[in-house]
Amino acid sequence: MSTRIIRANEHYQNKTDWLTTYHHFSFADYQNPDKMNFGPLRVFNDDEIQPGTGFDFHPHRDMEIITYVIDGELEHKDNQGNHGVIYPGEVQRMTAGSGIMHAESNHSKEKPLRLLQMWVFANKKGLAPSWEQKKFTKEERMNRLVPVVVSENASGSNALRIHQDAAFYLSTIAPGNSIEHKLGSGRQSYLFVIDGKITLGNHVLQTRDAAMISKGDDIVIRAEAPTELILVDLPEKYVVNN
Repeated sequence: MSTRIIRANEHYQNKTDWLTTYHHFSFADYQNPDKMNFGPLRVFNDDEIQPGTGFDFHPHRDMEIITYVIDGELEHKDNQGNHGVIYPGEVQRMTAGSGIMHAESNHSKEKPLRLLQMWVFANKKGLAPSWEQKKFTKEERMNRLVPVVVSENASGSNALRIHQDAAFYLSTIAPGNSIEHKLGSGRQSYLFVIDGKITLGNHVLQTRDAAMISKGDDIVIRAEAPTELILVDLPEKYVVNN
């Protein structure tokens, strides 16, 4: 197994009076040719938003956008008529497709919000925009990897669906327990420790550490402390059709 560790302090940090964000890949004013994407995973942002603040309406196109709320409440509005609040443990899937305008803000006036937002290249341009969300409890993902977002062609899963050959898994692991994920041929994984401490092979990863994993069979993760993590299973090669 080939593993590249990215420590928490290696993510690009941008801090303002209302937003603290960690960009894992080039985004907005941060442009690094060595950190453009990992397979079809184009954006991985770890955001902390202050109460009563957020992003005003802005456009997206031809991306599958996955948002996971860790703590707090995220309010979503878009020009397709969708309006909702996403609570901790809930995942949102948005197909930007041919074009969508949306706004995101901290719904609470008292408490900060922490979320992950990840963008994946859609496998086809000009799709119809759409939006949905779903809750995945800590109990159902305790000591196991639960698929929360999968490819539109996947079978036997209760997860949200995206237009790309990729899958997102969440797990909450108690100390001393291990979880495994089989890395298939031509596949790679992006692992992020949301909170906690794990052992991955010969590596120890802690809160906000990440790993790019390829060329292997089974990924074995052992929790050394109460841990929450996300694992993204991706193809090494991907296609975007017009």
